[in-house]
Amino acid sequence: MAKTKAAKTKAPKPHALNIPVPPRAKLEPDTQAYFAKCDEKLGFVPNVLLSYSFDAKKLRGFTEMYNELMLAPSGLSKLEREMIAVVVSSINHCYYCLTAHGAAVRALSGDPKLGEQMVMNYRVADLSPKMRAALDFAAKLTEMPDKIVEADRAALRKAGWSDRDIWDIAATASFFNMSNRMAAAIEMLPNDEYHAQSR
Repeated sequence: MAKTKAAKTKAPKPHALNIPVPPRAKLEPDTQAYFAKCDEKLGFVPNVLLSYSFDAKKLRGFTEMYNELMLAPSGLSKLEREMIAVVVSSINHCYYCLTAHGAAVRALSGDPKLGEQMVMNYRVADLSPKMRAALDFAAKLTEMPDKIVEADRAALRKAGWSDRDIWDIAATASFFNMSNRMAAAIEMLPNDEYHAQSR
């Protein structure tokens, strides 16, 4: 009688570089605690965090900037900031961010269709004029940063955004342009769990 043994599946590498992800027990205590919180809230640790985990200082810089932009108090809601992330990532064709932040848009909006529209072409979505202005600005900042002029900021003010909001729109778009380029450079792979979320 043949013995059947459950194959131990090894987690796929989060990116294409030969930089191993350190074992959880070897990480700094604060990183271990942060990853434990991810496990508790999400059920997994996002591959972007695993990718940065080889260098505690880089991981801290990334997470502090991300948390400040995406979770701190702002005139933009969490959903609005996630929509900016997805529009920027759509223009940049960033597989990782489209998968992860597309899932966030679906979850926060409760609308799978909106998530798909943001990923494919935000212009087909039924958006408020105010949000459309923010996404148009984020798109232009991504595609033609040298063409941003005062009229672009004036259009945001006219749509109802404050100058502090304009800072947050620009900072969110800028962060995800950086993040998209890093993900492309190392072929960062999204966690499989994102694909099925909130559909």
